[in-house]
Amino acid sequence: MSQNGQTGHNGTTAVPGGGSEHQLRRSLGFRDLVVYGLLFIAPMAPVGVFGTLDAKSHGAVALVYVVATVAMAFTAFSYAQMVRVVPQAGSVFAYARAGLGNGAGFIAGWMAMLDYVLIPAVAYLFSGIAMEALVPEVSRWVWTAMAVVVTTLLNLWGVRTAARVGFLVLAMEIVVLVVFVITAIVVLAQDGAERDWLSPLSGDGTQGAFALSAVVGAVSVAVLSYLGFDAIATFAEEVTGGSAKVARALLFCLALAGVLFVAQTYLVALLEPVSSARLAAEPERQGSAFYDAVDASVGTWLHDLVAVSKAIGAAFAALAGQAAAGRLLFAMGRDRRLPGALSRTDSGVPRVALLVSAVITMAAAVWAARRDDGLDHLVSVVDVGALTAFTLLHASVVGWFVIRRGGGGAVSWWRHLLVPVLGAAITIAVIVEASGTAQVVGAIWLAVGLVVLAVQWRGRRDAEAAGV
Repeated sequence: MSQNGQTGHNGTTAVPGGGSEHQLRRSLGFRDLVVYGLLFIAPMAPVGVFGTLDAKSHGAVALVYVVATVAMAFTAFSYAQMVRVVPQAGSVFAYARAGLGNGAGFIAGWMAMLDYVLIPAVAYLFSGIAMEALVPEVSRWVWTAMAVVVTTLLNLWGVRTAARVGFLVLAMEIVVLVVFVITAIVVLAQDGAERDWLSPLSGDGTQGAFALSAVVGAVSVAVLSYLGFDAIATFAEEVTGGSAKVARALLFCLALAGVLFVAQTYLVALLEPVSSARLAAEPERQGSAFYDAVDASVGTWLHDLVAVSKAIGAAFAALAGQAAAGRLLFAMGRDRRLPGALSRTDSGVPRVALLVSAVITMAAAVWAARRDDGLDHLVSVVDVGALTAFTLLHASVVGWFVIRRGGGGAVSWWRHLLVPVLGAAITIAVIVEASGTAQVVGAIWLAVGLVVLAVQWRGRRDAEAAGV
């Protein structure tokens, strides 16, 4: 069998050394991949960080998302390069292993695991907080746990079923976003804008002249809105029609998310009655700035509609994240980098890996839901793992195509060297700009991973010496 895997007569994906109990079923199309990517990202992801970005960028919040989309395009392009030659579950784990070796592959998967477990926990917590606001008689941790159970059952049912339900939720989120866009345009046409029409791209002038450094600093926060689009690549062994479809879905999903993010932040910035300088001076206003602007300019009904959409959408963003985490654990278990039981499948569904992922996510989400500062703790550490994995992804493109010449053809110096080097520079810069807490947690997680890798290496060396 080839390294890239083959499709068996029953629609499952065959991989080296994998029996039928270690195979995934091909059942996803292009639309399903885009649904999973957009669900994980969430079409209205900027809602929660709009105020922070507006304050940091001196009012140029739409420009921030333009720059962030371009920055993340480098990572999407590197994913598209690798998924074509290594179309396996596990995503960055499989790519780094192919391009850089087994050790780097394990570290890439280990770092990605941190975020694939914690990002769904944050989303579940968002859902629990929103439901508690609607039904305060029930504690947020109960709502959080219920969201984990419901979405886990959908994932255990099968990736196709989860994608169908996810499509309905995504359609609802898109409808709410369209309602917001149309309503905002009507209000702006009737009443005019609170800020200058170009201010979302050039700044509102309340914190001095336009500052490129302020925009770049805000980009380090904005890229968090995109984390999750890469989850599409984890379904590479469950796609009908070949890996090229995964590559197209990755690029399409990122481009569509960028358009949605720029459009909504441009409109809400024009509706925002509070200046960026005041938001910077009063940080307690930043978290609710999007809702406050909608409430003041349109009315409470749209405020509530957006809030309900975010509550439901958050739970299903977690569903997509949990599914991706399960595929990552499955792939690492199949390669014996984690316990082999994680690689077992039932009717093509990696139920063991999904359950393990759900238990870990449930523990983190419920723990955070029972603490007043739980959300702050989770949010502060969700990005470093993914960004480190992205950096290794870019390195794997260079390793596979330039150093190992695994592509089998001529090296493209812009696709295989320039783009990944620039992409790695961007992700490293964002890590440097991350919070101190995130950097410490990321360093500790990396250190633990290196210890696990060393133990595995020693165990294999001893086994080889003993002739096992």
